[in-house]
Amino acid sequence: MAGRARVVSTAAQLAGLQELARSDRRDEADRARAIVLSLNGWTSGQIARAFGVTPDSVRRWRSWFAQAGVDGLRASERAGHDGVKSEAAATVAASLLTPPIADRANWTLPRLQAEIQRRAEVSISKSQLSKTLKKTATAGGGPGTALPDDKIRTPSIAPGCGSSS
Repeated sequence: MAGRARVVSTAAQLAGLQELARSDRRDEADRARAIVLSLNGWTSGQIARAFGVTPDSVRRWRSWFAQAGVDGLRASERAGHDGVKSEAAATVAASLLTPPIADRANWTLPRLQAEIQRRAEVSISKSQLSKTLKKTATAGGGPGTALPDDKIRTPSIAPGCGSSS
């Protein structure tokens, strides 16, 4: 029978699919829902239209389920390179950006790139450097974090400007 899904599941697998369909990760939940719909007789094309993917994606999900069951549909950590450049850039940038603002040079991304290249012998793109700086800033204690209240400077009023008493 061409066009009919050959996906079968046990009661335990169906319970696992229903649990995974409630996952916080949308990709996992969508894959589980697609398999449940497939078990209910939906075609790859119908499922693809419902989830905004290609029919080949649905077929791939069925294959993953057939090979590894519910665990085959779970998201896995992406394998990738260690963040060698980002770590080196963060270390150099932290040493450059930790002095008080009044006592340090104005660092632009191109200047930071050049200094990182000089100190760490690592070349990093402006976009990757920007992402690295944002990550270290949001992690706390890094560049871009707010000064403590006792370090905040209030502008002084120049003589002759402002109200007189």
